[in-house]
Amino acid sequence: MKAFIFPGQGCQKEGMGKVLYDNFPKAKKMFEQANDYFGRRISDVMFEGTEDELMQTVNTQPAVFLYEVILATIQDAVKADVVAGHSLGEFAALVVNKTISFEDGLNLVYNRAVIGQKVCEKHKTAMGAVIGLSDEYIAKRIKEIWDETGEPIYFANYNGPGQVVISGSKKGIRVACKAFMNEGAKKAIPLLISGSFHTPYMADAEIELGDIIKKTTFSVPVIPVYQCVDGKCHTEPEEIRENLIKHITHGVQWTSMTRNMARDGVNEFYEIGTDDTLQKIVARMCPNSLVTSIWNYGNVKQYKICLLYTSPSPRD
Repeated sequence: MKAFIFPGQGCQKEGMGKVLYDNFPKAKKMFEQANDYFGRRISDVMFEGTEDELMQTVNTQPAVFLYEVILATIQDAVKADVVAGHSLGEFAALVVNKTISFEDGLNLVYNRAVIGQKVCEKHKTAMGAVIGLSDEYIAKRIKEIWDETGEPIYFANYNGPGQVVISGSKKGIRVACKAFMNEGAKKAIPLLISGSFHTPYMADAEIELGDIIKKTTFSVPVIPVYQCVDGKCHTEPEEIRENLIKHITHGVQWTSMTRNMARDGVNEFYEIGTDDTLQKIVARMCPNSLVTSIWNYGNVKQYKICLLYTSPSPRD
């Protein structure tokens, strides 16, 4: 079984999508459709914008979503049996499996960015990556640090065994990262991401974005989706809708999503993004599976899809 996996915010790159726009009429049409919808040329930001411009949430989220949906749509060499998206990537996954339309995806991602940015500016929070300690140990320690300092800290992403993202007040994240480094973490650093997606800080955003999601048409998907809030496989439109409403305040269960896909028979994982962010995680968890990418495609004029980046596996 084949899975398309879609990364979230953080995989944006200067120039992303320009090759697709220049070489594929269908891609160009979708970019222009997005430009018309947003009332501005998001494609120009993607193709010519600076790193700082791409880092702005109102640019990052539409850019990543648009790139991933277009890349998955224009290729015909690989047909997925299931999809899964990490954080923002779930919106791209839901368009690709036809749960929601491309236009509704644009609307939801735009509003997610704008609403989320408002909350970020209100709370002045931060996120941090911790690698090399068990989830159980981190959970115990962030509760202790919260109790000791009064600074809230939450799990935001369960990315893989020994690899998580925490979120909370700026002071809380600084204190926690310093403590984890002193306690044996391989890495514990604040991230260059404003705000605290996937935590209770986003409660107001859940309500506002949830109202928009409730008014959006959800259809029976053509293939199942594994969702962030519970890591499980879903095909029922109303279940998918309810999970998407909770998406912004709940931690990303990528560890469970990957394990469940493998348990259900997925043995080929294709990342639909700009780099190998998710591949590195999945390859460690599923060493006997094919883990590859659709982002590097060499000679575009001969492109159907060339899978040039493949992680080492027993199949090689």
